Amino acid sequence: MSELLTVIARIRAKAGQQGRLRQQLLSLVTPTRAEPGCVCYDLHESNTEPGLFVFYETWKTEADLDAHFQTPHMQAFHARIPDLVEGAIDLTKCSKI
Repeated sequence: MSELLTVIARIRAKAGQQGRLRQQLLSLVTPTRAEPGCVCYDLHESNTEPGLFVFYETWKTEADLDAHFQTPHMQAFHARIPDLVEGAIDLTKCSKI
């Protein structure tokens, strides 16, 4: 069996868009957790930096993560990024050691 893939995604809301972004991100949780290969998909919000959201994700394989980005709910979210997200999403892929 291959090692699990951990992903940490940091997403910063544009000024005035924190509430809308929170709603959009929350709408991703349930369908993503039902995807094949999803082990963990947890959304966090910073206690010290308003508008900073962090997903902590674990996937069985890189292919499962790739398939996640092609789902209708993720495609719909990506279409909204320019209106809601400040800068690029910071995506870090990690392996447990």
